[in-house]
Amino acid sequence: MSDSRQTAEDCFYAALDHFAAGRQQEAIAQYEAAVAADPTFTDALHGLVRAYQDTGRYDDAIRLAQRLVEMDPEEILPHTSLSILYQKKGMIAEAEAEANRARVLGWKQQLKQPKSS
Repeated sequence: MSDSRQTAEDCFYAALDHFAAGRQQEAIAQYEAAVAADPTFTDALHGLVRAYQDTGRYDDAIRLAQRLVEMDPEEILPHTSLSILYQKKGMIAEAEAEANRARVLGWKQQLKQPKSS
């Protein structure tokens, strides 16, 4: 594991501890440090989206959720996050569009799963 990835993971786990203890600003600082150390660390990006959402930083959260969609358009969670964030901002049409994207991706994933006998 590279030093930057190890640093990112250390910051990520510190962020989780802060988040669980209700220390949002400390969590945000640690998530941001994790992302700075490894910009491809999607778990840290998802955590930062949630922390930004919980502190009312919707535009920052939307920007990161959009980045996650660009990184993996087939992942459901960023679309779900965008739907929630757009709804909180009163952007209902955009929220519904993202919810529909998440739903379709969920259906696609279900169809790919082997059928049990």
